[in-house]
Amino acid sequence: MKAIVGLGNPGNKYVLTRHNIGFEVIDYLATKYSVNFKSHLKAHIGVLHIDSEKVLLVKPQTYMNLSGESLLEVTSYYDIELQDVLIVYDDIDLDLGKMRIRKHGSAGTHNGMRSIIYNLKSQDIPRLRIGIGKQENIPLANYVLQRFSPDEMPIAKEIVIRAGDGVISFIKDGINLCMNKYNINIIDD
Repeated sequence: MKAIVGLGNPGNKYVLTRHNIGFEVIDYLATKYSVNFKSHLKAHIGVLHIDSEKVLLVKPQTYMNLSGESLLEVTSYYDIELQDVLIVYDDIDLDLGKMRIRKHGSAGTHNGMRSIIYNLKSQDIPRLRIGIGKQENIPLANYVLQRFSPDEMPIAKEIVIRAGDGVISFIKDGINLCMNKYNINIIDD
């Protein structure tokens, strides 16, 4: 069993904000595979099957800064090993339209990942980071809670689809092949 965990904040006021791009990837996959969600373990959880693999699509409902509380409950309840979890989240240190997949790493400036690493007591958790860029003249907390501009929206939609494809590769091919295939820039200026 695998768990794909998209990070974001619950509630309509956060829909389509930069910080919720992890939720957008989960929603894209849920739509593509006709998955319904149920509330369980401080999360919205849906189940799909890819080949013979059972996969949980997880959207923690604890707000971003407490994502680790939900993920700890999910991994404990379903007895999922950390190498079978993929965290999908926004990254201000990557330009919009870029993504990176890694086997492990620090939380960087991301409070959701900081909560996950703290609660699961490990940095060895696969992750798919989606670039949202950053602007120096806007406080970080305000920037990540902004919606994408009309000019950025086509790029954001494209990277959500690309990230969804990366998730499927992680499930079918494993982390190493997934990294080799998807750690490239998809939009060049």
